[in-house]
Amino acid sequence: MSGDHRSAPAAAQVRHVEALLEARGLLAPGEIDERIDALAAGGTPAHGAALVARAWVDPAFRERLLADGNAAIAELGFSMGGALQEQKLTVVANDEDEHHVIVCTLCSCYPIALLGPSPGWYKSEAYRSRVVREPRAVLAGFGLELPASTRITVWDASAESRYMVLPLRPEGTADVTEDELAGLVTRKGLIGTAAV
Repeated sequence: MSGDHRSAPAAAQVRHVEALLEARGLLAPGEIDERIDALAAGGTPAHGAALVARAWVDPAFRERLLADGNAAIAELGFSMGGALQEQKLTVVANDEDEHHVIVCTLCSCYPIALLGPSPGWYKSEAYRSRVVREPRAVLAGFGLELPASTRITVWDASAESRYMVLPLRPEGTADVTEDELAGLVTRKGLIGTAAV
């Protein structure tokens, strides 16, 4: 199956709307493609990992990140922009009593700028529908067995809102540098389907 969908009916509709926006001066020719390319090229899980590591070593930054994700990530030079509008970023922190996991039940909304392109399983209907109904079973399928006493909260992303998980800092990392800590953080940890 080809990945080229330029002849699909939806693609023709998108091109038509884009042409109308360009004709009205609301978009420059090619602007949507440029923004999508810039967002995809600049997004990497290393950005999210850097934010997590900073939050682990700087309690004041952690508080700012949890209070206003967009403002806090700007401190490290990151942005949720790159699309036609900036999405609201909410960062949710795991602790001993609660574990967070993110999903987009309607499609695959996801903080690309901080986590890079979404993995295939995140976009799958199986993950999107099941993690809301059976989060503990889905996490177990990823190899993450949580104690029965741990509450699991599922956050559903939307076109306007994106979520990122702030994982628990691993034990025994008190003397580890911020860069080394960032190297421990994975995309699955930022989504909540793995521990760090």
